[in-house]
Amino acid sequence: MSAIRGARERARIEVTAAIKDEARKQLAEEGAAKLSLRAVARELGMVSSALYRYFPSRDDLLTALIVDAYDAIGEAAERAHRPAAAGTTKTPAPATGLDRWTAVACAVRDWALAHPHEYALIYGSPVPGYTAPQDTVAPAARVGLVLIAIVEEAHREEGIALPPLADELRPEAERLAADLAPGLAPAVAAPLVAAWSQLFGLISFEVFGQFNRVVEAREVFFRQAVTELARTVGLLGKRG
Repeated sequence: MSAIRGARERARIEVTAAIKDEARKQLAEEGAAKLSLRAVARELGMVSSALYRYFPSRDDLLTALIVDAYDAIGEAAERAHRPAAAGTTKTPAPATGLDRWTAVACAVRDWALAHPHEYALIYGSPVPGYTAPQDTVAPAARVGLVLIAIVEEAHREEGIALPPLADELRPEAERLAADLAPGLAPAVAAPLVAAWSQLFGLISFEVFGQFNRVVEAREVFFRQAVTELARTVGLLGKRG
């Protein structure tokens, strides 16, 4: 009986993967708003009722794709942060906080450029009628947690000076530090959240074509911008 259960589980995994692969093709061709379970079933030669046993609704399938995309971009960030822990033995560990910050930012950008439709699913326009469930929260936080870890390590190991903090921002900065990064001073937590959002703003401008006929040397531009973001969280010391 265990062999039969094992075969059934393998078959379920294979069918689930095929459904997701076909759904990703639809994302690339039609966009998330037009994702259709019936169309996916038709392309796979399945009846709709059979597909519903794997994903009861379009939203369930969308959620699975969103979680996969967040996990994939999160894994890219984590591998860049700690190559040895990720099994990337040929890649030396970045030496300084700035090196780790840059490596992670570039890994996230590389993933986004290689998977533009999946990136658009998680960082593009909201899908009409879809509300992301709680299941997406932890995967969505993975890149942010890596950035927090980098700054925590750098401030602990390199003794970097804290950036200035405006008095009117202090209550919000204290809340952010308590909620997101208890190991960081409030003066760092607020600019870190800003840097996180600006990192994805840079990547989104490139993925969605906003830099066309504006920025040509995009990798050089990106690295310089990322360095400036690192400065705001104290990785290069105080400005000036």
